[in-house]
Amino acid sequence: MACPEFAFHVPSLQELARVLQKGLEENFADVQVSVVDCPDLTQEPFAFPAKGICGKTRIAEVGGVPYLLPLVNRSRVYDLNRIAKDIKLPGAFILGAGAGPFHTLGFNSEFMPIVQTEGGHRPPVNGSYFAHINPADGGCLLEKYNEKHRDFGCALLANLFASEGQPGKVIEVRAKRRTGKLNFVSCMRQTLEKHYGDKPVGLGGTFLVQKGRVKTHIMPAEFSSCPLKSDEEVNTWLRFYEMAAPLVCLPVFVSRDPGFDLRLEHTHFFSHHGEGGHYHHDTTPDAVEYLGYFSPAELLYRVDQPEETHSFGRD
Repeated sequence: MACPEFAFHVPSLQELARVLQKGLEENFADVQVSVVDCPDLTQEPFAFPAKGICGKTRIAEVGGVPYLLPLVNRSRVYDLNRIAKDIKLPGAFILGAGAGPFHTLGFNSEFMPIVQTEGGHRPPVNGSYFAHINPADGGCLLEKYNEKHRDFGCALLANLFASEGQPGKVIEVRAKRRTGKLNFVSCMRQTLEKHYGDKPVGLGGTFLVQKGRVKTHIMPAEFSSCPLKSDEEVNTWLRFYEMAAPLVCLPVFVSRDPGFDLRLEHTHFFSHHGEGGHYHHDTTPDAVEYLGYFSPAELLYRVDQPEETHSFGRD
């Protein structure tokens, strides 16, 4: 599949660290942004199949919310190994947020892709998680994908950060005690938008919610049978929860849409205590602590962009 390609503005890590430091200080009481060596992400609490998030970095937006809403388009199913080839990086290490492969699972879910794709010097590994609603009690069920399935599928929509999975220099962000109204990701994204204006900048990586609690949602297992045409209708359909740290989050965000109908920010998370879903914001501003590692994307790829679009359901 031929995918439109766009070159991001890529500031130096030192410049990005200064810009993010200033912006986060307007929203958090304690902020420290620096350039560091990426920690070994194969270690806990991450346990990713690649050591880092460096090397030929790129963001891929696959499908989109219009394939889920107002009504689901069941023809939109994808393979992450194929996507790696489409974005000209076979063997890519991919992180991000998307909709689970309903065609394999048999139901709808929140998906946390963590995949070492085929085609590189390492064997393919699917370390992804998916979260769905427990039909018994309405709570969260978080599962590792490869414990039940061997494919590399996803569906409908995904925001992905891809790299060679190499160690290297990254931006480390520490932020504690939220004083403003923006969530951690929105604050960084809007800071970049304000500073760089019409020069789109893309970032991805991972961050930990080390302390505190967050608001999250999980989509129902069954797609809506009636059209959902507004944020209000979507929020009535979704199930909302409050979940506790420690959480491992997989953010992808772009400062400004260069004309590809992008979802500007999207973050899913998993944990080692059975909770996971779509990150909205922390609910304990006085207690929350974030620790993140980010890398700027060099390129943007738009995979299977919907021809008909709308603006709701993207929070």
